[in-house]
Amino acid sequence: HVQLVESGGGLVQPGGSLRLSCAASGFAFSSYYMTWVRQAPGKEREGVATIDRDGTASYADSVKGRFTISLDNANNTVYLQMNMVKSEDTALYYCATNGGKYWGQGTQVTVS
Repeated sequence: HVQLVESGGGLVQPGGSLRLSCAASGFAFSSYYMTWVRQAPGKEREGVATIDRDGTASYADSVKGRFTISLDNANNTVYLQMNMVKSEDTALYYCATNGGKYWGQGTQVTVS
């Protein structure tokens, strides 16, 4: 069955770094764009970064220059490298196929 399993979240100090991973299985990973989405308490869900099959990435203005999305096609994994994190990056981070057909369960990132 379809699975998107995020990992790598945790507590990090402002200015620090964290790398999120999302392992995909059960669907044709190579056919989908992949995206990272976050949701902070009391706020709407926000698209953070998207990567297409050619490796072209796009980012929300709020994370541009600090976050990097990447793919490991051999291992059906998508990453989100988070650098220079800020308190406002605190949220539950989900990976998903672009368009929202498949979602992971989320991993919590807390910057404090």
